[in-house]
Amino acid sequence: MTNKFNFDLQKIYDFITFQRDETNKLYKYLENNEFGKLNIIDNFAKHLDLELNNDLRVALISRLVSLKSDSFTQVLKKYKKDDNQIEKLQELAYQFVSRYWLDIHQQTLEFINSNNLLTPFYRAIFQGVYEVGVAMTSWQSVWTDKIINTVNKDLLKRFNNDENKIMNFLEQNNLFDLGYDGQIADRSYSVLVKQDDSYISQPYITVFKKEVTNVIDKLEDFANILIELEDDIYSAKWDYILYIQALIEAFGNDKTNTLILKWAKVDEAWMKIKTPIQIGHPLEYYEDHFRHAVALEWDIRLSSPTLQNNNRVKNIKKMFDKIYNEIDKENKYIDIYNFSLKSLQKVQLYLGRPALFFGAEFNGLFSAQVVPNDEVVSAKYGKKIFAFSDEILQLQRAKPFLKLSHNILGQEFLTKDRKVLFQDTTKWQQIYDITTIGHEYGHILWCDDTTEMIMNNSGNYKNIEEFKATCGGLVSFFINEENNCIDEVLTDTIKRAVGLISWMEVDEVQPYYCEGLIHLSGLFETGILNWDKQNQKLLIKTTNFEALKQWYINTYKSLAKHYLNKLDATIWLKQYMVKKEKYFMPIDEDILNFVQYYFAQYKIIGQELDTIDKKDNYYTSN
Repeated sequence: MTNKFNFDLQKIYDFITFQRDETNKLYKYLENNEFGKLNIIDNFAKHLDLELNNDLRVALISRLVSLKSDSFTQVLKKYKKDDNQIEKLQELAYQFVSRYWLDIHQQTLEFINSNNLLTPFYRAIFQGVYEVGVAMTSWQSVWTDKIINTVNKDLLKRFNNDENKIMNFLEQNNLFDLGYDGQIADRSYSVLVKQDDSYISQPYITVFKKEVTNVIDKLEDFANILIELEDDIYSAKWDYILYIQALIEAFGNDKTNTLILKWAKVDEAWMKIKTPIQIGHPLEYYEDHFRHAVALEWDIRLSSPTLQNNNRVKNIKKMFDKIYNEIDKENKYIDIYNFSLKSLQKVQLYLGRPALFFGAEFNGLFSAQVVPNDEVVSAKYGKKIFAFSDEILQLQRAKPFLKLSHNILGQEFLTKDRKVLFQDTTKWQQIYDITTIGHEYGHILWCDDTTEMIMNNSGNYKNIEEFKATCGGLVSFFINEENNCIDEVLTDTIKRAVGLISWMEVDEVQPYYCEGLIHLSGLFETGILNWDKQNQKLLIKTTNFEALKQWYINTYKSLAKHYLNKLDATIWLKQYMVKKEKYFMPIDEDILNFVQYYFAQYKIIGQELDTIDKKDNYYTSN
């Protein structure tokens, strides 16, 4: 029975791969100027009531296929749209994109059911997640309008864009959710509602009664169907049911100061599910900078039957132990070390694909994820790491080559990188393992259950945390001397650092933009990168690898000490950047000049295709 189930899992996995190939063909039609095959993009533009041109065509394909909105936003600015118009158009785009993907997900369900795949219990899991997902997707637009586009904009206006004043106001007026022992929590499941000249905090069920009630109704139907079925494969029936019941209770809770504890019960129940079919619920909170209102994630992550062997954690543990012993010889912070180590030892790793996804995920999927964020839950049960290398590789190969990359990084650099992407899957997977899976393990280190809330006093914790995670993966790689792919990891790091500049004006991914600026500091300081301002040319010299390696190790030690001392994140961040009006900018003048040049070019040619290099140059040499 189990062999047939695994065979069925592979069939579903392969079908989703096929679906992605079909969706990714939109990029191919674009590259080949086969605009007659891009009817859906014509319809997308009509839905937005925008006149289609080359820039918009590229941006809409990216929004539909890659679920990324940064290039779409830049094109709207080229159209001279103001902030309110951009908001409305982003919402119209969300509606179009979500309908497109809901149809694809419906096809997945039809494939599973018509081929009688899995078992009745797991077919019901897929169907139930879909029904709840439709309800979550309906709620997403209202959630964004209320929290991101109304409350947060009111706060920025009220305090003249001073985020420190906003954070102080929220704390002084008890407007954060409270967690364990009545302490301020690092996230919230509530919304600020204006009352006279101030605000009160109310749970999702109160503010979004219609939408949340709809979600609860679908969850109740889901649980009732599962009760009538049996899980003959993993005997996880009651794990799933108790998880769904915990979700119903958490969504329905109308007492603000017990929300964190109710959702902790959800995470605890979820951690007990260890099958290859994982349900993702509201876990992350990148969109809301101030109160970290948890976003409306909802999905199925499907593990690949052939991808589950991974030893990255061994190298991470070795690095963690070495760095800790060097920076805390007196064991002053041994409790934090042990807390992180226990979480690390309990990690469940799932390698696979997002199979069905809804809600906030139509605004962008993750390449990997480590959750839950509740450190008290993680101390007891550990964390789950999800990594989607097949998904990312497939999408990276499908994306068109862009003129901006050619102009900034140069053909020699890109050729080296693209040979790995298209011709060496094993090497590409190894780099993904070091940088992306290593990044997710890196999140776990140097923290306990109060770290984030204490360090986030001025609202910048996430803006150093993403660098800490990536740096942890890189330092593990350096210390363990995995020397067979040094050039490739360095190339990937340069490409990532430069590419993240394009996210400057996308609020929900600000932590990654900040991460990129810190990487650039190291790359410039060690001479790997230099900016020739006169000729407007980025000079890349990869022979200084040893200096860069030492920079990362020293920087990581500095950051680890900062975490162990639980100092405000802004103190560490301001070594590298300062906020100018709305956006962070590097304090180093050369890096600043380069970043300004790159972003100006991104706004002008960010959607233009590269006409010099072609994918055939890589496929034909296989």
